[in-house]
Amino acid sequence: MVQCEMCGAETSSPKTIKVEGAKLDVCSNCTDFGTEVKQTSSSSSSTKYSTGSSSSSSSGGSSGGSASSSSSRSGGSSSQRRSDMFDDMDELATDYDDRVRNAREQKGLSQSDLANELNEKASLIRKIERGDTLPSDRVQSELESFLEIDLSAEGSSGDDSEWSGGSASGSYTLGDVVKRKD
Repeated sequence: MVQCEMCGAETSSPKTIKVEGAKLDVCSNCTDFGTEVKQTSSSSSSTKYSTGSSSSSSSGGSSGGSASSSSSRSGGSSSQRRSDMFDDMDELATDYDDRVRNAREQKGLSQSDLANELNEKASLIRKIERGDTLPSDRVQSELESFLEIDLSAEGSSGDDSEWSGGSASGSYTLGDVVKRKD
């Protein structure tokens, strides 16, 4: 049995429809929400991964049954998380403004002195120290090297580290994660 991707109902014979450009396997009750895709078994089913807009996901669903259809949508194994460009980027610490202000004051510089040293405007330094704006990567590296500080999140107090709370079963509810304001 396969779950309908629209309503979640169990169905033994899913139909593939196209809704706003997305191909979905749905039950017979949900076929009216989109245009039914005519499935053909062609040589394009030999491709291993679906790219989202190619026809291989529709042919993979018709020739291989429900197991092939679900694996082509997920793009492979679900145990390994895909990496993206943000994994390589350093996060800015949440207290970057305090770090910049404290380091500047320890060196005995005014905001305009620091701005002159970095060849930036004093208003930018004021906005960074107030937390109104985030420094660009270039300005962040200049601040770090001139003030001899670390503005990345690794050097922070650990608020952004992996959360270890929750239930013993490994499943979490919204109540495990939310912080109340009362």
